[in-house]
Amino acid sequence: MKELLLGNAAIARGAYEAGVRVATAYPGTPSTEITEIISGYGEIYSEWSPNEKVAFEAALGASVAGVRAMVCMKHVGLNVAADPLFTASYTGVGGGLLVVVADDPGMFSSQNEQDTRYIARAAHLPVLEPSNSAEAKEYVRLAFEISESYDTPVILRTTTRLAHGQSVTEIGERVERAVIPYVKNPAKYVMMPANAKNRHIVVEKRMNDLQKACDGGGVQKEIDYSKLNSITYNDRKTGILCSGIVYQYVKEALPNASVFKLGMAYPLPIERIREFAKNVENLIVIEELEPFFEEQLKINGIECRGKELFSRQGELSVNIIKEALLGVKAVAPDNALPGRPPVLCAGCPHRGVFYVLSKLKMTVCGDIGCYTLGALAPLSAVDTVVCMGAGIGMAHGFSKALPDKKNTVAVIGDSTFIHSGITGLIDCVYNKGNTTVLILDNSTTGMTGHQNHPATGKTIKEEETVKLDLETLCKACGVTSVVTVAADDLAGIEKAVKEETARAGVSVIIARKPCELILKTSRKPYRITEACKKCKACLKIGCPAIQSIDNRIEIKAEMCVGCGLCEKLCAFGAIKGE
Repeated sequence: MKELLLGNAAIARGAYEAGVRVATAYPGTPSTEITEIISGYGEIYSEWSPNEKVAFEAALGASVAGVRAMVCMKHVGLNVAADPLFTASYTGVGGGLLVVVADDPGMFSSQNEQDTRYIARAAHLPVLEPSNSAEAKEYVRLAFEISESYDTPVILRTTTRLAHGQSVTEIGERVERAVIPYVKNPAKYVMMPANAKNRHIVVEKRMNDLQKACDGGGVQKEIDYSKLNSITYNDRKTGILCSGIVYQYVKEALPNASVFKLGMAYPLPIERIREFAKNVENLIVIEELEPFFEEQLKINGIECRGKELFSRQGELSVNIIKEALLGVKAVAPDNALPGRPPVLCAGCPHRGVFYVLSKLKMTVCGDIGCYTLGALAPLSAVDTVVCMGAGIGMAHGFSKALPDKKNTVAVIGDSTFIHSGITGLIDCVYNKGNTTVLILDNSTTGMTGHQNHPATGKTIKEEETVKLDLETLCKACGVTSVVTVAADDLAGIEKAVKEETARAGVSVIIARKPCELILKTSRKPYRITEACKKCKACLKIGCPAIQSIDNRIEIKAEMCVGCGLCEKLCAFGAIKGE
């Protein structure tokens, strides 16, 4: 049977058919749907972990215990998981261990464009990179075979376009894998220096064996590398080396070119590539982001061109390739739509908090999540956003650098606080900081599509579980002043911010209101009455439902969710609920 599947759905299906027993993740676009879909398979234990490091460690533990395990994350999540990742390369695996990492060329939902292939090379881990959904499912199976044959974690690298694109995929049956009996082996799994030195030798041998296998030699004949690295000869004037979704662009843009398609992005089959280069007049490397392939080819004396033709930034496309190699420039459509900046949703519980912080002219060290949008006009409240959990540490740094500055706060979401904010809060308390932290508790992991986390009291499968109490946790960290206020209570938020920033030491304000998109409360929309003075104060909260048209303020009923924040803001009582 064949189905049209998203790349992420195909990866999930591949894990199911490959007999995976344990799947862990922290949600991160563009990888989130993989584990969400896996949660529907009863044969696989799945979980949302507090962060990617914990997710990796849980999957590694399951692997050492003898079952096939998988952990999923986006590219910046791999940074969080890097500590166990690098050492797991030394320990190897029990059952197969697959690490799915979704890169984001173009930064559609990310703070940088880092290239996972470089991290894999540094960690000495093989990387597979599918070019469509069918390959994504098949490569999951191959990845587990490589993992168990070579005693190594394997990285499956995807990108946004592959993760969220669809193609026809063959659906198969699940093949149960026998549990590999666990045998106590400290020399393999206890990475103290003496053992680690011996394991490093094993890692180098493993990568050499993989390199030989990619070039057609080696001892692991049971793995069909022809399904990973393949050559198609057509017009030999131009030879293209590419991988992943770029292969699809190349086939459409340059249908007559000879193509070396890499399914294994690392290690490279250098000798096969050398032979391919001899059989074409011009070898061109087309790859998104960094010149990962190009550099390795040139180091090995293989003449090629790459980044002098293509940028290191953003996604590639059929049009970009045609323009670079054929001189064919795409014509922009005459009816191009105007750009629409991202904005907090109508009724977002974060909006009122940022309005108050902007009004009080606070310096706001923000964090990763929906509330990053608080940096945009008209709220313009957020000063810094770096990575998950960084807001608290940066606010602490502000307080130490400028001890007389009393208007700096940290803002972080509930899920992000659990992910990596708790240690920052402990740092503030332990080192006698003078910091106010606002936890914006919307009772979900909002930006990635409303996943549960430890403070929601539900698992990935919507099962009831222990609910983490944020107030008690903050007090356990040593915070003496913890204030909870409704996120839409403008007066209460302003009062709390003024009092807590004036207070010496570390304090926490929990601004709590569930996300409107999970509440799904049916409320009547608000409207502007004749009492409106056209002061336009209601526009300062940046609600997309409130618009100024020909100097007339309107509330679009089809967009308004009836949260009532604008009514609280209006000094003239000109905004009323229907």
